[in-house]
Order: sequence, then structure tokens, then C-alpha cells
Amino acid sequence: MTENKYLWARAGDVNAFFGLMLDNIAGLVLLVSMLHGIYGFPVDFALAYMVPGTAIGVLVGDLLFFGLAFVYARRTGLTNVTAMPLGLDTPSSIGMVLLVLGPSYTAGLSDGLDPQAAAMQTWHIGICAIMVSGIVKAALAPCCNWLHRIFPRAGLLGSLAAIALLLIAFTQMTELAASPLVGFASLVIVLATLIARQALPFKIPGALGAVLAGCLVYYVLLGVGTAVQYELVEKPVSFGLVWFPQEWLTAFTFEWVGSFAKVGPYLGYVIPFAIATVIGGIDCAESAAAVGDDFKTSRVIGIEAIATMLAALCGGVVQTTPYIGHPAYKAMGGRAAYTLATALFIGGAGLIGYFGLIFVWIPKAAVLPILVFIGLEITAQSFQATPRRHYAALAIACIPATAKLVMIYVGRFIPFMDIPALPDDLQKLLLYLSVLAGGFILTSLIWASATAKIIDRDFFKASGFLSLGGIFTLFGLMHSPLQGDKVFWPWELFSDAKFSLVERSIVLEFAGAYLLMALLIAGLGVAMSGKAKIISTDEEYEQLF
Repeated sequence: MTENKYLWARAGDVNAFFGLMLDNIAGLVLLVSMLHGIYGFPVDFALAYMVPGTAIGVLVGDLLFFGLAFVYARRTGLTNVTAMPLGLDTPSSIGMVLLVLGPSYTAGLSDGLDPQAAAMQTWHIGICAIMVSGIVKAALAPCCNWLHRIFPRAGLLGSLAAIALLLIAFTQMTELAASPLVGFASLVIVLATLIARQALPFKIPGALGAVLAGCLVYYVLLGVGTAVQYELVEKPVSFGLVWFPQEWLTAFTFEWVGSFAKVGPYLGYVIPFAIATVIGGIDCAESAAAVGDDFKTSRVIGIEAIATMLAALCGGVVQTTPYIGHPAYKAMGGRAAYTLATALFIGGAGLIGYFGLIFVWIPKAAVLPILVFIGLEITAQSFQATPRRHYAALAIACIPATAKLVMIYVGRFIPFMDIPALPDDLQKLLLYLSVLAGGFILTSLIWASATAKIIDRDFFKASGFLSLGGIFTLFGLMHSPLQGDKVFWPWELFSDAKFSLVERSIVLEFAGAYLLMALLIAGLGVAMSGKAKIISTDEEYEQLF
């Protein structure tokens, strides 16, 4: 009996490569652009220290998925196996900039550090944060299916949908508004090809076509002298740092290990982002199985964990994750060559240094519409994968994320505001917006999970989720009133040096509110015991009306 030969490289790999590669390039552009544009982080430092290790995570992860495709093809005899795609996790890329890297850089400057020292401190904190993410993933890999059973899909996807719609899609649209001729030209191609699935002439991949359209408009405008001033982010790249950067190798001196103690205030964001990629990895494995590539879920998550930890060891500051687009890449005709090509291209971009040229020569507004697509696609898939009766749970998950979005923009104005001079009611509004936004990922998870269980008349499980929210609040993982959403130990609430009377009152009131809700819902469950049947389908829910 002759063994079927695995056809690992096909014509469809070309389209799949451009889609996966440009997604990752967009993530790197986003990392550097947002750090510099919002916080003034030095671009040359990001290119020399942060980008190479981050790119190594993609290099390693896609190479491992490339190898896994061969192992699976050999075991099953299938000749049309499509490798799992892996890349930079877009939600946590934005989250790392807005919630960890940017605030830590600002804090360093406030403490009197010069920009280079503050950037170095930020890099070390980012490395530690990503290492924590990798450790969490590795610990959860053997029990990933257990997480799926504990939390309802609306809870798991609610916070992801909120991040996708508000922190990915919306924030990119504000950037595109600064250069609408370029950005909207690229965006409309994204909508036509990646959303509406309309093929371009000459079989040009949609993502590539969108970037080309934006670049064409940009350079035409540049030729007539009307374009450059509309770029929000300047790109002051030192070309001496672009080729073969060596600075990232200082990660192997392990000076960053001493920064683990400084990661504590950010764990309320870092750990949920890690858990979100585990859940996303489970969904990716399930979607791959649905189209015939039944990779073992624990292996998919294990590879994700390895790639993330190796990225951290090399100085990376963004975690990797399997991409949800496996069925789309398979439909394109992609096999395994596209992951190999992506690994080599992204790895080379960081290690050889030509990402610096990409960052300079491709206008940001031409690339960011791809991230708008990612945000819209994640949001749409979250609704598609959630039972109709739980749509309200997905919606309520967006409220804490909306509060965080507002506070992110308000935070950019606060340094120029005289806070004590503001009216008392406005100061209180800012305080409670900040508290509502604190730890918004966990808040969205708890609110959406509890709401879904209430809809299903599973009142005791809903009570359990609300009780968990109260516990998280007592540790500052949710609703922290401290600056920077810092976490704390419950007994620190009664230390006058750490908490003001108002801050202590806020924590106790919010924790008490969750406990009260838990008791009320549990009481309803007792009252309805034997009378209310737990709902498990949309049809059963609709029959109630």
C-alpha cells in the first residue's frame, strides 16, 4: 500500500500568505504607531528592542504549526491538510499598548526617568507580562475544555467582542479619520473583499489589494504635496537601527526578571488576555475540525504557549495566538506553505530589520483597515457562535469596555486639565467611570456569564458568577479605584496610607453590591425551585413568550 503524499504547497497558499502576513504586519505597525503616537515612546527603541522578539514569537509558532500539519497528514493519510494559522493577538496587542506598556512608560517619565530609561523599564515590564501570559497558557492547555464547560459562550465571547468592536475597530477608525482619502480607499477594498468576499481582478488577495489601494492614493497625494501632514504619527526612524538590530539580544542578560514585581498592577489585564487567547485557541481548533482538520486542542494551545514564552525570552511584548481564519484559508486552497512563508517573512522583518522600511514606506492609514476588518469579523463571529437568546449578554459585556474606551481618551486630556478646579459632579463622574472601567475584561466576563445564566433560569450558577465578581472586586481585579487600575490585597483596604476613605468605600460598596445580587438571584432560584425549568435551547426560550 502506497502512502498518500501530502500536497503541502498549492497555489492557494499565495492568497493565504498575504492574508496572514499582512494581519501580522498590521499588528506590528499598530504596536509601534500607538506607542509613539499616544505616549511618545521612542520609535527606534521599539524597532530595536521590542519588534524582533515579538516577530520571533510568530516565527516559532508558525513553524511549529507547519510541522504539526505534516504530523497530522502522516497520521491520517489526508493530502489536503491546512496548517493552523498563528499570529500576533490583535486584542491584546492594543490592550498591551493602552493598558500596560503605555501607562508604564508614562509612569516612568513621571518618576523622573529619562525617555531611554523609561523605555527600558517598560520593555522589561512587557517581557514579564508576556512571560506570565505564556505560563498561564501552558497551565491551562491540559484543561482547556474544562474552561469551556464552566463559562457560557456568551461570557467567553462577550469580552472578546467588546474589545474587538471598541478597542480594535473604533480606535482604528479614529486614526483613519486623520487621513480619510488614504484610509477610506483601503477600507472600502477591505469591505468589498474580506467582508463581502468579492474577488479582485487578477486574483489579487483582498488584504494586499487594500494596502495597494491606500498606498496608491497616498503616493499620488504625496506627489502633489498634499498628503504627509495628515499622518497622525511621525516616523522618525534611524536607519542605522533598521538592519540586523542587536539590541534585543540584551534580553538574554535577564535583567528583566527583576521587573516581575512591577507587573502586579497589570495582572488584571494580562491574565484575562491570556485566558481569552486560550478560549480563542479552542474555538480555532473547533473551527478547523469542522472543515476536516481535527488537530488536538491541547497541542494547539501548547504550541501557542511555547511561542508566547519564547517571544518573551527574546524580548517580545505581544502574545501570539492561533487565528480564527483557518476555514477561510482552507477555502482559499491554502495548505502548509503559507504558514512557512509567514513565519520566514515576519521573522525576517524583525531580525533582518526590514520591518523598519515597511513602517516608513507604507502609510499607516493603508494598513489599519485590516484591523477594522478583524474587529468586525470577531464581533460578527461572536454573535454567530452565541445562541440568539444570549445576545443581550453579549451586549452588556460591551458596557465596561465602553467605559474603558472613554477613560482612555479622557486620560489623554487629563495631564492638561486642572482636576481640582473641575465641578464636584464632574470629578465624581470621572471617578466612577474609572471604577467601572477598571478590570473591564473580567467585568465583561462576569456580567455576560451571569446574564446568560439568568436568561437560562440557571439562577444558582448566575449567583456563583456574581459572587466571583465580588471576590475579584475585593482584590482590585475589577473596579479598582486606584490610579492605573492597580490590584491589591483585601486587608490593604484598611491602610490609610494606601486608600482614601472614598476609595475604600467604593471597593466595599461594589463588592457588597455583587454579594447582594448573588443573594437575590440565589433566593429567586430557591423560590422557583421545581417551578422554573433550566433553558437549554433558543426554542425553549422563545416558547416563554
